[in-house]
Amino acid sequence: MTDMSNEGGKIAATPSPSQSLRKLAKYAIPVIAILGGVLIWHIASTFTSPLFLPSPAMVWGAAVEMALDGSLAGSIGASAWRIFAGWAAGVILGVPLGLFMGRFAIVRLLADPYIEFFRFIPPIAFVTLAVIWLGPGEITKIALIFYTTIFIVTLNTIAGVESVNPLRLQAARSLGATRMQEMTTIILPSTVPYMVTGARIAMGNSFLTVVSAEIVSAQQGLGSLIWTARNFARTDWVFVGIIALGCLGFVFDRIFRMVTNRTLRRFL
Repeated sequence: MTDMSNEGGKIAATPSPSQSLRKLAKYAIPVIAILGGVLIWHIASTFTSPLFLPSPAMVWGAAVEMALDGSLAGSIGASAWRIFAGWAAGVILGVPLGLFMGRFAIVRLLADPYIEFFRFIPPIAFVTLAVIWLGPGEITKIALIFYTTIFIVTLNTIAGVESVNPLRLQAARSLGATRMQEMTTIILPSTVPYMVTGARIAMGNSFLTVVSAEIVSAQQGLGSLIWTARNFARTDWVFVGIIALGCLGFVFDRIFRMVTNRTLRRFL
């Protein structure tokens, strides 16, 4: 039950106690789970050496140290830019490619052999060639992330196109819709959930790729930070880099979900 009051011609709803508890639990349970994980981590660290498992306090101290000297922010910024640029390029090209491959048989026949061949080759296999062909600069890392993104987005978009009910297309044709109108009014809206899913999966793979690329050919970035920490036997730095990657991925995913949800509610 919710209490309704009318003040000044406006109706206000007061949340019931059960609704308030559910809202509180929605935020409290994840916080409790995180604190419990940190507690278990702390207990486990007391039974081993800091080289094997540093304590949360040691990792926090290392994070503060790196934040004060600017190395942590620089590493996060470099990796974030590379991930976003390569991922965005893969989505921008992968979506139309998937739409046309799913809609037009000739495009599918032409592109499918390349998609099916290259999607099974991991980006790390091309790191050396990418450095030779593109140089050790930013374009190399972005190109590798683009490579790992485009196939996932394309395949998910193709699956979305193939899932469209043929009866809807037949109904549109009977009303005189052109092929382009079918694409924009039926196929594209029906495929959006598949595109969003493909983009989210590709974003996760982008984080895997950026670490590999930065270990091989980068002076700055979270992957480079983790590798440098390994060379200096600073396990606490490794933990800082890993936690930063997880937090960055969480932020990227939440921003993407927020933007897509608002956009879909507005246009679809």
